[in-house]
Parts: sequence; C-alpha cells; structure tokens
Amino acid sequence: MLLRHSLSRSTPSSWVSRISPAIAMPLRAKVTNPAFGMASKMSTASELPKELPGDEADDVLFNSLYGVRLVELNRPKKLNSLNGSMARKILPRLKEWERSQLANVIMLSGAGSKALCAGGDVAALALQNEQGAEGQQRSTDFFGLEYKLDHVIATYPKPFISVMDGITMGGGVGLSVHAPFRIATERTVFAMPETTIGFFPDVGGSFFLPRLDGEIGTYLALTSERLQGVQALYTGIATHYFHSSALGNLTARLSELVFRDRASLPEQLDLVNRTMAEFSTGLPSLQEEPMQLAGSLRKAIDRCFGHDTVEGIIKALEQETEQKKWAQKTLETLSIRSPTSLKVTLRQLRLGRKWSISETFQREHHIAARFMRHPDFVEGVKARLVSKPARQAEWQPATLGEVADEQVSEFFNIPEGETRMSLLSEGDYEAYPHARFGLPSEKEIEKFVRAGSESQKQIVDEFVAKWGNKDGVKEKVAEVLARRTTKTPEGLQWN
Repeated sequence: MLLRHSLSRSTPSSWVSRISPAIAMPLRAKVTNPAFGMASKMSTASELPKELPGDEADDVLFNSLYGVRLVELNRPKKLNSLNGSMARKILPRLKEWERSQLANVIMLSGAGSKALCAGGDVAALALQNEQGAEGQQRSTDFFGLEYKLDHVIATYPKPFISVMDGITMGGGVGLSVHAPFRIATERTVFAMPETTIGFFPDVGGSFFLPRLDGEIGTYLALTSERLQGVQALYTGIATHYFHSSALGNLTARLSELVFRDRASLPEQLDLVNRTMAEFSTGLPSLQEEPMQLAGSLRKAIDRCFGHDTVEGIIKALEQETEQKKWAQKTLETLSIRSPTSLKVTLRQLRLGRKWSISETFQREHHIAARFMRHPDFVEGVKARLVSKPARQAEWQPATLGEVADEQVSEFFNIPEGETRMSLLSEGDYEAYPHARFGLPSEKEIEKFVRAGSESQKQIVDEFVAKWGNKDGVKEKVAEVLARRTTKTPEGLQWN
C-alpha cells in the first residue's frame, strides 16, 4: 500500500522530479545531558508558538513526498531571510512530524537558486529597537523563537537534511549547521557577518565555531570571511557536496527509503548517509578550486587567532611575516568592525567550547537581549543594510581600548533571579553526535598519527577506506598531514 500525504499550504518542491514509494516507521530517539537537562525542559504542546494576525500566508511551504517532509523557505525576493512568521509555522510542523510514523526524513531548503537563507530580518529588528524598551523586548523575543527552532533542529530525533544551496548566512546558518546532514553546492556562500552590524555570531555559533579545526572558527567569526562552494565542505561547515542539478533526484531517492522496523536513530542516519553517497558528483579539482584555508595561510590563522584577547590577535597580525599581505588585509577588516562585537565574540567563542548545545542557545538569548539594548546594533544595521549607499558605522565605543572587560562581562552575567529561556526539546549534548558524517577532523587525524608510524599514503588510504571513499577525505587528510607532520626514520611525527 502506498501512502501519500498532502499538507496545508503545500506546493511541490522545485527539486522533485519524480515520486517513489516509501513506508517508514522510525522511532523517536534523544541525546540527553542530565547535567543540563533541568534547565532546558519544556514539555507541553500548548507552549508551541502559534501564527499571529498579520503573519504572511506563504512565507514557508510544506510538502510531503511519501516518507520525505519538505520545508521550503519562500521569501526569494528577500533571499529567504527568516522572520517570526516563518518560525511560527516551522516549529509546530517539526514537532508534529516528530510524532508521525509516516514522516521519515526532513529536508529544509530555500525557494529559488540564490539562497537557503541570508539571515534574520535584522532591518525590521533595528527599526523595532528604536521604539525603546518595548521594541527591544520584541526583538529579543524573536531571537528566542529563532533559537528554539535552531535547537529543535540540532536535537531532532529523525534524519534532518539542510540544503545550503546559495547564500547561507546568519540565521540561515542556524537552520543548517546543527543538522546531521548539510549539503553544499557550487552556489553555496557561507558567512557569519554579525560583527559587521554590531552583533555577535549567534544561532549556535558559540557551539559550532569553537569546534571547527584549529582557529578557523575564530577567524570566520571575527572577520566574517566568506566560504564558497566546496570550501564549506573542507572547513567542516557542510557534510556533503553535490552539484545543484543532483538535488531533485536525491530527494526522490530519499523518498524511497524504508527503515527497518524499530530502527534506532543512528541506523536511520547511516542509511540516509549511504543513500546520499549514491549521488556523489565529485569535487572540483584542487587545481580549479584550491583549498582556501590550508597550508601556510592556515598556519598563520592558527598563529594569529589563537590569542584570548582581540588586542593579542591584532598584535600577532601586525607581527606576521609569512602571510604579510593577508595579515594587512585582515587588520583592515577588523578595524571597521564593532569593537564591542569583536570583544564579546571572542569571549563567547572561548566560553562556548565548554557549553552544551542547550546551554549555548540559552546563553546566546541573554547575549542577544543585551545587544538589543546596545547602540551598535541599530547603528550597524542602518549603516550596512539601510543606508544607500552603505556607509561606515559610527561605533560606541569607537575603539577597542574603550571597551572595558567589565562591559564585556555584562553580556555574559545572568542577573540574579532571571531564568534561562525554556526550550522545546529535551535533547542535549556537548559534542555533535553526528560528526562522523562530515570529513574527519584534524584532531582525529592527529590521534591516528600519534598512535602509529605509517606513511602518509597509508594514513590517507586508511581514512578514505574508513569514510567509505567519501568525497573530500583524501584531500583533507593529505593537506593536514602535509601541514602538521614531518617524516622521520620512525615514521610521521606530529608537529
């Protein structure tokens, strides 16, 4: 018996080219951290957000293709920027699909070919903030809604795929980077541009950025550097890379999946991963698209951005000799960022290394509330996004030296009696439980090198085999070994 379900406000996804049968009965699974569980519990359905008068009718489209449930952000003229109306529609639908034995795999994408989601609708928030305390509270409430949605995705008990086709920035990163499967395409443009508008890299940036290799996360957070196409895979932002032309067939193939009765979440994820591997289109050659954050540049990033103060990072950049041109450009970039944003962001990343995924969103909600009361956010949004042409923002304070440590600490101190934001999922963890679906991390490669004395070729071959010939593993492992090891009579030595 074939079952097909139509949902309200449904339209066919632009990817779907054919329909195939699927019957699935997945089990609900959770990853919990008892140490933080009490702070994040939220249990009743009545606490789910509801649509409000004035919410747009079709800013999110839902479609069902047998076992696959499709969520399509539908504001292409605004690059699918996320607003409260969209979040209020998506959250109840995701919670509904959690309970459904017919919902098998969730896929999230953006309408059109330009963007998954270019971020939150910060221009509207800035205008709202100018209305005073009441407007600032409404803006804070929006971030709370957004973070609850991101946390649900991060802890979702079924396979979740985010398609980062096109611009994926800010709020779009929150909708994608915590999912177990994250697809980059040749059109992907990733960035966390918050320091350009007097804000901080939120949407779980405190969690995922410090867990990237070396100081890549610190560099991306402070500079807002963009990663395009396959670079998102190499840095660990994406788990898979496909040409955009393969997305339709991939979606149809996923709709055919049948999960074993009472299959665990890891088993479901493994099946989805194997299925996605069928659609490998290969990576651009390193001659066509060299690895961006690699070699001597990557060494310079780790050298310069490993300091625990922004002043220390700037001093290291000023003293950089091997990558002088890059260092000078990076200094110029940092000089026009909000000094408050830079200092808060660096503190956030250092503290976030020890936060669980639930604590991350709860603490970021508090930080966001503080920024809504800070003049730099409104000024940054106006200067960068509202003024035509864009102008340089006038930050308050204007220099790093004027931003005292006590001012930075205010963003992280939760006042006595203030409760943490409640969440819509009890799931929690301190390390991504699905990290194995991306490329091997530098720490995994280091552990392997230190455990044995094999040659570089043998190590590359073993990783390629262990990762099932996954695209990018050979290139990533070879680059790390070339940069971090030295050949000795006893074998490779990790430097």
